[in-house]
Amino acid sequence: MTIKERYEYVLDYFASTQPNPQTELSYETPFQLLVAVVLSAQCTDKRVNQVTKELFATYPTPQAMATASVSDILSHIKSISYPNSKANHLQAMASQLVEQYQGQVPDTMQALTALPGVGRKTANVILGIVYGKATIPVDTHVYRVSHRIGLSKGKTPVDVEDDLKRHIPAEVRFKAHHWLLLHGRYVCKALHPDCDHCDISTACKYRMVSYNKEKV
Repeated sequence: MTIKERYEYVLDYFASTQPNPQTELSYETPFQLLVAVVLSAQCTDKRVNQVTKELFATYPTPQAMATASVSDILSHIKSISYPNSKANHLQAMASQLVEQYQGQVPDTMQALTALPGVGRKTANVILGIVYGKATIPVDTHVYRVSHRIGLSKGKTPVDVEDDLKRHIPAEVRFKAHHWLLLHGRYVCKALHPDCDHCDISTACKYRMVSYNKEKV
């Protein structure tokens, strides 16, 4: 199977089975989505949603969060991974949004990644969901699944992002992010990929290698 055929197989499968994938993070505004994505780093969406329900009730806007102390924010997110650094980032990020952008979430990679706690992956999520841009955020799931299936050999998340963008049409790029992420979260798990119940296993390099080893 060529790389072109592999991409076509995988994309056709996901397009037919998950035509409208969505983020599993709960939010109502671009600011709340930004906060949720920052909190989701090395943490499950389920845990983030449990925390943000009360957090957003208390600080629904950047203006409200900017007036909060770091310790106040920390009290709401203490069950999240790396709560101390994230509390500092959220307070500083909210303050910067108010001071530089009148409380609005910016729409460029450069402006977003200049915000405290916002890296390329988070910025790509915001650009894709909020502004409809053809981005492919590469988190640990997307990185792992892309390598396992055989979609990329990139050594860094940016390398993988470039490979995916090269082969995936712009109109489905952000959907592809969701497809690969959800596949990694529920099927192609880090420690125990469920190859026996994976509908794209016939196009997967990892499964092919595993199958050949089982036959030896």
